[in-house]
Amino acid sequence: MTSKRNILITGGAGFIGSHVVRRFVTKYPDYRIINLDALTYAGNLENLRDIENAPNYGFVKADICDGEAVANVFKEFAIDGVIHLAAESHVDRSITDPLAFVRTNVFGTVTLLNVAKEAWKGAMEGKRFYHVSTDEVYGSLHDDSLFLETTPYDPQSPYSASKASSDHFVRAYGNTYKLPFVVSNCSNNYGSHHFPEKLIPLMINNIRNNKPLPVYGKGENVRDWLWVEDHAAAIDTIFHNGVNGETYNIGGHNEWKNIDLVHLLCSIMDRKLGRAEGESAKLITYVTDRAGHDLRYAIDAGKIERELGWKPSIRFEEGLERTVDWYLANTEWLDHVTSGTYQQYYNEHYAQR
Repeated sequence: MTSKRNILITGGAGFIGSHVVRRFVTKYPDYRIINLDALTYAGNLENLRDIENAPNYGFVKADICDGEAVANVFKEFAIDGVIHLAAESHVDRSITDPLAFVRTNVFGTVTLLNVAKEAWKGAMEGKRFYHVSTDEVYGSLHDDSLFLETTPYDPQSPYSASKASSDHFVRAYGNTYKLPFVVSNCSNNYGSHHFPEKLIPLMINNIRNNKPLPVYGKGENVRDWLWVEDHAAAIDTIFHNGVNGETYNIGGHNEWKNIDLVHLLCSIMDRKLGRAEGESAKLITYVTDRAGHDLRYAIDAGKIERELGWKPSIRFEEGLERTVDWYLANTEWLDHVTSGTYQQYYNEHYAQR
């Protein structure tokens, strides 16, 4: 297959990754897209059923920490671009098992960087290593300010510390080895195909099943929310038009206190499920706050808007309605994820190929 670009997307079976893979496979039929994913608990090939047989799509089950496996992918598919999304990303899990986050987020990223450096040695022109990171590397805001690309790093959890470290390694490889790179730091995403341990899908699933809605502390923590398809569009824009060596913050201009967001979800779900207004809100349960819980994140996305012309496409209320509609229309997907049966999909559809 002759392609204009041969792009490796790591973590492409995950929440954000699957949206990025789908966008690139469908929007760029003359690109070859290789999805590399270890299929740990959050990697779900059912997320990509609709494009898995596309002629320009390929899947490789491998761990980004396995340098030999990654090098074989670079060689076999002549990879000239990387969009690196594979990561351990759940803060609570990082508190109980920080070494898993060091392994994947730090060692895994450096393994990818080493492979790219060797594969592209002497021929860096036209290559690109795009590292997708998080706003959590900046720490916590306690005033009305916003995170800028120049905000000093101040990670507060093992998760954010591991992502901050990986960001630094990417920049170090750019400086030391002249590896062409871009970095983006994004706020909280929401949308379809989100593993239901994160706030919005967890609440939707628990409301659906009349289970308690656990809210940390008093629910006062503030997050900036971005629709995942807008994030995928921003990644597309940065990959193609971003300037090498630059960082771009991606945000939704959309701050919500957790408790206000949960109440809005309860109201939407009551309406969708034909329940009396306020019925689902009775399920809200306050639980002990997470250790080191950052109070507020908020992104200034002015740079990507000014320089690359990207903006969020929809208002939060509309995006949340679409998100709820998707989960209610895809209860089989939710049931597979919560039961663990989704992990059989690879063996059923790929292992015999």
